[in-house]
Amino acid sequence: MRRLGATVALGALLGMLAAVVPASPALARGPKWQFRPKTPTTLPAAWCGFEVRVTYPVNREFGKISKASDGSITILATGSVVASFTNLETGKTITENLSGPSKTIVYPDGSFTALEHGRNELYLGPAYAARFGLPALGVTVGLRSTSGTFAPGGDVVTSITSLSVHGHVIDVCAALR
Repeated sequence: MRRLGATVALGALLGMLAAVVPASPALARGPKWQFRPKTPTTLPAAWCGFEVRVTYPVNREFGKISKASDGSITILATGSVVASFTNLETGKTITENLSGPSKTIVYPDGSFTALEHGRNELYLGPAYAARFGLPALGVTVGLRSTSGTFAPGGDVVTSITSLSVHGHVIDVCAALR
C-alpha cells in the first residue's frame, strides 16, 4: 500500500514538472515577458532582384513592454531566433541566428531609438539601403543603433533618420545569388 502511494505521488510530481517545463523560458525571464510570434513573409523582388521567403524554424523570442511616466514606451526583446532566407527563383537558402537582444524606446512624439546587440535582422528596403550604403536585406553582427519616426499608431516606420553599425553586416541578398 505504501508503495502504491509513493508511486502515485511520484507520478503526480512528474506530471506537474512536465506541465512547467515548456513554460520555463518565459518563467526564467520573470514577470511580464511575452512570447513574440514571428510570421513568415515573402519580400518582393525589388529588395534583392528576386523574391525572398523568410521563415523562422526557431523562434523562442520574448519581449517586455513598459511605459514610463513621460509617456515613452520601452520594448525589450531577447531569446533565440533563427531565420531562413530563401531565393524563390533558385531555391537557395541560408539560415542565420538572429538572437539579439534589442531595446527600442518609442517617444510620445512618435520618434524612436533602437539599440541592438549581437545578431539581428536588417530590413531596410532599396531606398534606405542606398541612403545608408547597406544591403536592403541583411544581418547585423555587433552593435546597431537606429533612430527615426513611426506613423501615428506606432506600427509602421515612416522614416529612419540615423543608422550606424559597429561590427559587420551580412548581405543576405548577395549570399542568396
